[in-house]
Amino acid sequence: MTLDQCFFALGLIVVISPAVLLAVLAVTSLLDRTISERSSAKLTEASVVVGLVAIVAILVLMLGTGRRHVPIELGNWVVIPQQHFHFHLKFVFDRLSVPFTILSFVLCGIISAFASRYLHREPGYNRFFVLFSVFLLGMVLSSLAGTIETLFFGWELVGLSSALLVAYFHERTNPVRNGQRVWSIYRISDAAFLIAALTLHHLTGAGDFDALMGTGVWPEGHVSITQSHALFVGALLLLAAMGKSALVPFSGWLPRAMEGPTPSSAIFYGALSVHLGAYLLLRVGPLLEASTLLQIAVVFVGLISAIFGTLTARVQTDIKSALAFASLTQVGIIVVEIGCGLRYLALVHIIGHACLRTLQLLRAPTLLHDYHTLENAIGGHLQRNETILARWLPTRLRAGLYATAIERGYLDGSIGDMVVRPFTRLFRWCDNLERRWTNLLSGGQSRESDDVRPHVESLEEFV
Repeated sequence: MTLDQCFFALGLIVVISPAVLLAVLAVTSLLDRTISERSSAKLTEASVVVGLVAIVAILVLMLGTGRRHVPIELGNWVVIPQQHFHFHLKFVFDRLSVPFTILSFVLCGIISAFASRYLHREPGYNRFFVLFSVFLLGMVLSSLAGTIETLFFGWELVGLSSALLVAYFHERTNPVRNGQRVWSIYRISDAAFLIAALTLHHLTGAGDFDALMGTGVWPEGHVSITQSHALFVGALLLLAAMGKSALVPFSGWLPRAMEGPTPSSAIFYGALSVHLGAYLLLRVGPLLEASTLLQIAVVFVGLISAIFGTLTARVQTDIKSALAFASLTQVGIIVVEIGCGLRYLALVHIIGHACLRTLQLLRAPTLLHDYHTLENAIGGHLQRNETILARWLPTRLRAGLYATAIERGYLDGSIGDMVVRPFTRLFRWCDNLERRWTNLLSGGQSRESDDVRPHVESLEEFV
């Protein structure tokens, strides 16, 4: 077997192992042949171990042979000659994708082992692992994507599993509403991503990252499109990253996502999913460098998000929300590093922060108990040192910052007033016009649209 054949076989194992896990869990669930908790945990563990061994073997081969870029071509899966469009399935193993894939397998393995005990005898145990397998496959596809279409496919799988796990406790109202809010923000992000992908196809004739960057070696490369086109496509991809990573002004959904189980909160909003927007910006790094204005925008968004996350995390009354906004602070700093061109630093920062935040979120359910135990042991409350803000800022300014932070920057209310409610009013107006037109044609009173109004009113309550 040649070296290229070894890379090809190992690469297929990396991708197929989570796909097989999803197929087994999903098919048994659809056929109402749900397997036992132990079997689900063992299957997940086996899938993670097989994928992890394969990707580590690829890393060892790359280090031993000096290869920095290993593409795996699986051909065109969709071809539309009239539109000059083709969906090309390609995976790339390089200095960015291999570490991120290893991180995904390691953390998913840890979370699955924790969840198998944390969710023991939970009615939705099997549903959790089905969605968890969707997430694992989405992360692997996103990490190894060599084309923007493949990355979008993995991106969608991650978003779908994320929203459904936020609404995991669907017997209660708030988790479902918060899952809808997360899904709504993801729709904005996905729309920007899709427009950027179509624009790249129009400009370059393909969505291949190697063709776009002019080289297959990350992080080197120079884009083959003009500065104005780079600014337009880069702005769309930045918008997509903002929605996926909860950067300002889309940060309001991040604490809402804590409604899900602690294992999903740890793996999604502390470790992997929240960093996927930053990963996208790392992958298209040369595109950002093609426009100085775009780089400034990236740094500005990251800086604002980091400051907002720092202020908001300090006033949260529950530990999961505090950790969520602390994650936002670090993601904002990572985005600043990407905007400044410090790509290796940003990659190391992502890996370190993901591991730390996973540990903190998994410890969150028992932290309060440990805190009380410590206070009982010392016979009093722990001392708190006065912060720099408390010493230097005027009282009135501190009060204003506190009010802004406790209301989470008024982002949810602002988006509802400026975006959601105008849309609902527009659709209600269109509905009224449609009913008048159908009443005129039928000569009677139409009742088909009456069922829409309760949904519109519930949407306004949701906002």
